[in-house]
Amino acid sequence: MPPPGTGLFVDPEFPACVSSLVGAGDSPLPPLCERITWRRPQEICAAPRLFPEDNRDALGAQGILGDCWFICACSALQKSPALLQHVFPAGQYTWEDQGYTGRFTCRFWRFGRWVDVTIDDRLPCLGHKLCFSHCQDHGAFWLPLLEKAYAKLHGSYEALWAGQVVDALVDLTGGLVERWSLELANESFKEEIICRMLDLKEHCAMSCSVHKREGSGDLGQFHAFTITDIQQGFTKDGQSLLLFRVHNPWGRSCWEGSWGQSGDNWALMDQVESSRFLTQIQDGEFWVEKAEFFREFHEVTLAFPVVKKLCIQSIWTGSLLSYTQQINGSWINGQNAGGSRNNVSFPENPKFWLRVRMQSEVYLTLMQRPRDKIGSSNNSSRTLQHGTSNHTTGTAIGLHIWKVKNRHFNLQKTILTTPVVGTSSHSYDRQLQLRCELSPGYHLLIPSTFLRDIEGDFLLRVLSSGPITLSEVSSNKPLEQESEDKMPGVWETLEFKGQWKKSNRNAGGSRNFPSYHLNPRFSFRVSTNTEVVKITLCQHNQENACHAIGFHVYLVLVDGSLPLFSQEPCASCVPHSHTLEVCKICHLAPGQYVVVPSTYLPDQECKFSIFISTKTERKPIKSEETLGQILKEVSVISLMK
Repeated sequence: MPPPGTGLFVDPEFPACVSSLVGAGDSPLPPLCERITWRRPQEICAAPRLFPEDNRDALGAQGILGDCWFICACSALQKSPALLQHVFPAGQYTWEDQGYTGRFTCRFWRFGRWVDVTIDDRLPCLGHKLCFSHCQDHGAFWLPLLEKAYAKLHGSYEALWAGQVVDALVDLTGGLVERWSLELANESFKEEIICRMLDLKEHCAMSCSVHKREGSGDLGQFHAFTITDIQQGFTKDGQSLLLFRVHNPWGRSCWEGSWGQSGDNWALMDQVESSRFLTQIQDGEFWVEKAEFFREFHEVTLAFPVVKKLCIQSIWTGSLLSYTQQINGSWINGQNAGGSRNNVSFPENPKFWLRVRMQSEVYLTLMQRPRDKIGSSNNSSRTLQHGTSNHTTGTAIGLHIWKVKNRHFNLQKTILTTPVVGTSSHSYDRQLQLRCELSPGYHLLIPSTFLRDIEGDFLLRVLSSGPITLSEVSSNKPLEQESEDKMPGVWETLEFKGQWKKSNRNAGGSRNFPSYHLNPRFSFRVSTNTEVVKITLCQHNQENACHAIGFHVYLVLVDGSLPLFSQEPCASCVPHSHTLEVCKICHLAPGQYVVVPSTYLPDQECKFSIFISTKTERKPIKSEETLGQILKEVSVISLMK
C-alpha cells in the first residue's frame, strides 16, 4: 500500500476545498470550513476497512452535517446484499490491497437511470476525526465514502443539510417507498402498520420521523430515526408488550421516556426479560413501547424489498413487480401545462396510455426532475459542482388514472368521472406514488402541476406484477382558431372512414353531376354550447395521384328528410382541390347536420377519412384539490471537541 498521499487518485471534479463543503452558504456549515481538514482513512485509523465484520456495527452516526435523512436511508443497503453490491460495486481495491489507488465508485438511481459517481477517499475531518458521518465501528468507511459520493452528486456537502428519507431511499434502491402518517392513521390502520412492519422488519429499511415538538420533546424537531428492530416482550404478570428499537443518527440516546435506558417501566419485567432488551442496544439506540411510538413519532417511511437482479417486491402482496415501464415528459407553458383539476385547462396536460394485459397489482410513480438537472446525460464536473441545495422546493405535482373502454373515447366526459385512482392532494414531494389493482384494458394517465402554466420535466414510471405497455397519447396539432375565439374550450373529434367506389355506385362526383346524391353521407350534431366546428377531409392516396376533393354540409330538416337539391349547403369546402387534405372552419347553429364528401369527377375511387372537431365551452370539473405540506428532515448536533 502506498504511503498516504503518494501516487493516489485525486478527484479534480470534487476537490478537497471549501467549494466541495458549501454551495449556497445557507446552512450553519460555512463558519466551520476553516477548521476542516481532509484526510484519507489510513491517516484517521491504523487499519481501515470498507465494512465491519458485524453488520450491527455498520449503523451510521451523523456528525455535524444535518443529513439524518440520508443516514437513515443507508440502512436499506444493510437489508439487501444484492443492492449493496450494486450501489457499492464489489472488486474495488481497498487500503489493505496491493492495487489500492484511493479511488472509489458508488451508484445512485437518478431520474430513471443508475449514475456512477467516482470520488477519492479524502474525507472531511476536525482534527483527526471524521466530522460528518461515521459508522458505529470507527474503522469502517463505507458510509462516509458513500456520503461523499452523494454530496458530489448534489454539488456539495451543504446540499445534504436538509432532505427527506423517502428521496434518499429512492436514490439508493431505485425502487418504491411508502410513507405512512401516524397522525392521520385510525386504530385499524395503525394495526395494519404494525402487522406490515413485523412481517417486513428483516427485509425492509424502516425509518420514523418527528415533524414538530410534541410529547416529551426529547426527540427534537424535523428529525429522522432508523427503526432497527421490533420485538415482543412480557411483563411479570404475563402482559404482552410490543417494543420498537430506534436508532438516533446523533449517535447518542435522546429518549428519557418510561422505556428509556434508565426508565421505570423495566421494573415491570423480570430481570432476565429486561436484560434481554437492554443488552441489545448500541450507542444511539433506545426502546419505545407501541403507545409511545404512535404518540411521539409522526411518520413512518418504508422501502420495498429489493431482491435478486434488483427486482422490487410488493410489501402488500409479496408479488414480484417484474414488469417496469417508464417514459419522460414535460409541462410546457402555453402548450400542455394545464394545472390541476381545479382548472378548466386540465385536459391540456400530457396524457399517457397504460395498457394492462391481465389483472395486476400496479404501482405508478411520478417524479419531477431536480432543478439542478443532476443525473443528466452530461455528467460533467460543472453539472456536479453546481448542484442546487436540497432546500430547493419543487413544484406541487399530482397524478390521476381513468379506465377507458378503448383508445377512442370522449376526453371531456372521461375526466368528469371519478378516477380509478389519483392523488387527493398535489404534493411538493420529489416523487409521488400510487398503488392500485387494475383490470385488463386501457387506462388514461394524466400527470399535472397544481397551478397551470408551470413548467417542468417529469418521469412517469409504472411497475406491475403483470405485463403492461406504457405509451404517450399522440397530441394533435393545435387546431386553427379565429381571432374572435377567445373563450377557453375543448376540442372533441369524431372520425369517420369511407370509400368512393364505382362498384358501390357511391362515387357520385361534385354537385355539377346528377349522380352527386350517391356520395357517402356522415351525420353529426352541433350542441347548444358549441362554438365552432372544424371539418377535415383526408384522401388516402399517393400525393402525385390526388383526386380533386371537397365537401358540403347540410342541415337535416325537422322531419329528418334531406332534400339535397332543394337546399343550399350551410357550409362548403370548394372549389375541389388536388391535395391530400382539405379543411373548413365554420360556425353552425345547434342542430343535426350531414357532411357529404365528394371528388370533383364521378367514378373516381379512393379511401378517405373525415374528422369533425367541435369546440365547446369546457365544463368545470368538480374538484377541490389542495396542496400538501413541505417537509425537510434536518438536524444538527454540537461540534466535535
